Amino acid sequence: MSIVSVEKPLVAISIGDFNGIGPEVILKTFSDPRVMKLCTPIIYANFKIFARYKKLLSTEEVSFHSIKSIDEVSHRKVNIKTCWEEDFEIHPGTPTKESGKCAFISLEEATKDTISGKVQLLVTAPLDKKNIQNENFDFPGHTEYLAAQFSNTEPLMLMTGDSMRICMVTGHVPIRKVSEMITPELLNKKITILSNSLKKDFGIRKPKIAVLGLNPHAGEKGLLGEEEETIIIPLIKEWKEKGALLEGPFASDGFFAAGTFKNFDGIVAMYHDQGLIGFKTIDFQSGVNFTAGLPIVRTSPDHGTAYDLAGKNLADESSFRTALYKGLEILKNRSEAAV
Repeated sequence: MSIVSVEKPLVAISIGDFNGIGPEVILKTFSDPRVMKLCTPIIYANFKIFARYKKLLSTEEVSFHSIKSIDEVSHRKVNIKTCWEEDFEIHPGTPTKESGKCAFISLEEATKDTISGKVQLLVTAPLDKKNIQNENFDFPGHTEYLAAQFSNTEPLMLMTGDSMRICMVTGHVPIRKVSEMITPELLNKKITILSNSLKKDFGIRKPKIAVLGLNPHAGEKGLLGEEEETIIIPLIKEWKEKGALLEGPFASDGFFAAGTFKNFDGIVAMYHDQGLIGFKTIDFQSGVNFTAGLPIVRTSPDHGTAYDLAGKNLADESSFRTALYKGLEILKNRSEAAV
C-alpha cells in the first residue's frame, strides 16, 4: 500500500491488554524500517513492559526511546510514553488486574493526546472488554468509549478490508434487543454517517450503498418479520428519492454467498454478527476496525487479545500493520478533502 503523508504523522498507540498479543504485533510491525518512514509511533505504556517482550520475542532490531511528554519525541525511534511508573510483571496468556488497569490508562492518555491534536492518529491494540471495566470505563468496547469522549451517542463501527466496507446499525448489544433498537431514526443516522465517511475518509464522491434486511430472506414481504416493510424499505425509498445510490434490503446469506457485496462501496448490516461473520470470512487478513463519524481518526486490527497465542512469537501482525496503514490513508484523504 502506497501512502503519502503531508509531514510525518505522530501516531498514538494504545497497548491494549499487555498480557495479550498487543505488544507482540506492535513490536513486529515497527521492526520493519519501511514502516518507520511513514510515521512516528508513540506507544502509551511503560518501557519495562516492552523491554520484557523485546527480550522474550527476540525483536532486538526495534529501537526504543522513552519519553514523558510529546515534546521529547524522536522521529527515528519507537517512542514509549510512560503512562505508569509501577514495574508490573507480564503474564502472557493470562489477563490480570494490572493488565486491565494499564489497558485503560494507556487508552485514556492516548485518546486525550489525539483529541488535543498533539498526535494525528490513534491506533488501538486489542483489549479485554471484561478485564478493562472500571468506574471510568463502563463501555462494551473501544467504539462506545471513544464516542462518549465527543458526546456522540451514535458511534459507527465501520469494518474495512480489501473486499468490502461494512457497518452495523446495532453494535455490542444482546441479540434479543436488536429488533426493538432498529428505528427509522437510528437507521437514518447510521446511513448518514456511513455515506459521509465514504466521501470524506475514502474519497468516494457518489457512494453506492447496500442495506441488509433484518429477518431471514429480508422478511419475505412481511411473512418472516415486519421490520423490512415498515422501517427499512420506506427509508431506502426516501434516500433514493433524494438521489442517493441506496439499494436493498438484501437477504444477508445470499448477499455474501453470491458475491453481491462486490458491487457496493459500503454495506449496512443490522446487527453485529450479521455483518462480522461475512466480513471476517472474506476479509479477515486485511480487516480493519475504523470508528467513523468522529473528528479524530482511530483504527484497530479486527482481532482480539488472542491469549492462546500471547508470548509464543506466533501472532500475525498483518492486521495491526494494515490498521496503521489504513489510518494513515484516511488521514491523507481527510487532509485532501479539507483543501
